Amino acid sequence: MPDHSSSPNQPCHPSLDLAQPHSAPIIGYHRAPLSQKFGTPRQPNLIALSSVIEMVAPYDTPLAFVGLEAFSHIWVSWQFHHNYLAKECQANRADSNFRAQVRPPRLGGNQKVGVFASRSMYRPSGLGLSVVKLEGIEVIEGRVLLTLSGADMVDGTPIIDIKPYISYSDALANVNDGFAPAAPASLTVTINEHAQRQFEHIIAAQASINTKDKKKQTVPASVLVHKVQKQLLASDIDYIKALIAQDPRPAYQRQVVNKAFTMRYKSVDVSFEQSELGELQITAMLEVE
Repeated sequence: MPDHSSSPNQPCHPSLDLAQPHSAPIIGYHRAPLSQKFGTPRQPNLIALSSVIEMVAPYDTPLAFVGLEAFSHIWVSWQFHHNYLAKECQANRADSNFRAQVRPPRLGGNQKVGVFASRSMYRPSGLGLSVVKLEGIEVIEGRVLLTLSGADMVDGTPIIDIKPYISYSDALANVNDGFAPAAPASLTVTINEHAQRQFEHIIAAQASINTKDKKKQTVPASVLVHKVQKQLLASDIDYIKALIAQDPRPAYQRQVVNKAFTMRYKSVDVSFEQSELGELQITAMLEVE
């Protein structure tokens, strides 16, 4: 995790050793419907999922975002904080756990490549980099919230930096995409009647609660974040199906039939399994606290 022991505005010390590891401040946090790694898109822009970056002081000043509204997409630098290496890093054991090779899901989870030839989360830096669509910039009570679509980050992801995406330099033609030349094929996803009824019941129950809460004074930023993180909407079924269609199952279990897997989306645990026909079927939706 970044070191917050020194102020970001503190001047550089003349004896600063540039060979030492760089420590970057956390400038905000990602608020999203997915709170667990399982089900999160493996690359950005595969699913146009809505999410929010909630900036934190002193980086939440509107002055820092003047001019950003002119750009349709942004680069987001962020931190993998849900993998075990990130947790071990906090215990100062990261160097001893350097993983030189990984098994990309695109290669079936069996073939190894070098970590620097992959986009694996198990990286020495623990940093991720994504291009996402900037849907809007909200200034609420003097604080900035960025609305995004297409992010591949879980809820609570620490944000390290934001930069505008510029197509003439960032989008290159005639490139070689190695072992990932195209987006993975999507599977067929259905939902059975039992799960559909559960989904509709949860939406109705939450809508009733939200109607009562509207009579109370609420903080607008909290309402926006809650809608992204927890409130289930009728349109969410399309996102749930699209996420499952990317097949979040481990590569070695993708041929397993009639075994339940569970993906947490907002306030529900979505269970699905593969049928003998090869399609993935949503079999249950249970609300969680």
